[in-house]
Amino acid sequence: MTESVQEYMMRLGQAAREASRVLARASTAQKNHALQAAADALDGAREALLLANQQDLAAGEANGLDAAMLDRLALTAPRIDDMIEGLRQVAGLPDPIGAIRDMRYMPSGIQVGKMRVPLGVIGIIYESRPNVTIDAASLCLKSGNATILRGGSEAIHSNRAIAACIQQGLAAAGLPAASVQVVETTDRAAVGALITMPEYVDVIVPRGGKGLIERISRDARVPVIKHLDGICHVYIDRAADEGKAIRVADNAKTQRFAPCNTMETLLVHVDIAPRVLPPLAEIYRAKGVELRGCAQTRALLGEGVLAATEEDWATEYNAPILSIALVDSLEAAIAHINRYGSKHTDAIVTENFTDARRFLTEVDSASVMVNASTRFADGFEYGLGAEIGISTDKLHARGPVGLEGLTSEKYVVFGDGHVRT
Repeated sequence: MTESVQEYMMRLGQAAREASRVLARASTAQKNHALQAAADALDGAREALLLANQQDLAAGEANGLDAAMLDRLALTAPRIDDMIEGLRQVAGLPDPIGAIRDMRYMPSGIQVGKMRVPLGVIGIIYESRPNVTIDAASLCLKSGNATILRGGSEAIHSNRAIAACIQQGLAAAGLPAASVQVVETTDRAAVGALITMPEYVDVIVPRGGKGLIERISRDARVPVIKHLDGICHVYIDRAADEGKAIRVADNAKTQRFAPCNTMETLLVHVDIAPRVLPPLAEIYRAKGVELRGCAQTRALLGEGVLAATEEDWATEYNAPILSIALVDSLEAAIAHINRYGSKHTDAIVTENFTDARRFLTEVDSASVMVNASTRFADGFEYGLGAEIGISTDKLHARGPVGLEGLTSEKYVVFGDGHVRT
């Protein structure tokens, strides 16, 4: 009898749950051995990885994938190098599991503290990029979690080839094969099953387009760590250093256009706008950025600035397009950000300490910055070593999610025959 998708996913879930119990007690040395052995396996399988990837690229071209999607799908020698280095870097990170903090004696005589523990089983749903298979597997493994990986159908051959290398690493370290499982079916029903198995899956992490994340957030019966939009702002305060303001606002928009931490709206105090906006507009135009502005912005910069609509303030462009608004106060800037922003990353450029502190306190985002580009909102830049994604949720993990974000804490109590009276 043929196994249904639901039955297949249940089987993966059961195996992952059993593996998670083994991983929870695995030593740091054992997990690091698996990561290093997987890195060696990747290094030895370069030809097989490239051949598998060529199958996916050929199928992608036949199915009409655009150039940007094909680029994300492609495995190259440097990208394989990056995957190998990523595994070795995660192996070198401190292991959060088992750390006990805040131990204290209570009046009763017991000692109470908190121990860091894995979440259990993490389901990761992602599109295109085969390297996510390595990023996700390595972070989940190091943090003591079993993982079920459901990549996009367009990368199925690449993901299988990468998974085979991970399996070699697990076997070398004596860890269960089900510690990392790649979903073999491309049937979309597998996603629906994965996000509705709370008895086997503890957390879902979606990585992909807004449509995918909206669907998972709507339909999941398992907690989801995610962000929908990256509508990031830079506010140039009236007390900003003009040189810093121009450097930060340039980098935040033009260092790369596609990432979720790229600035989409520039807010400028009316008092400093005549000094910083014209030189910034020249920089943006030279780099091919289309400008859309409020009436005051258009009056200041002249022709070539399109009228910004209400929709523009709430749009993540992921493209060389920038919305610009002039504001007459710090309060107006904060109100704009809290109304239109996506709670991802927002920055102020100012030399006024009071304004900086108000911005940090009142802007309700996962990352809030002073005199720094929003492009720094990244797990590597934050010293996490690596990240599995960005969270704009307020519960559990917020901001870049690294090893610690894939763990939880439980209370531990030490006594010596103590009883409650």
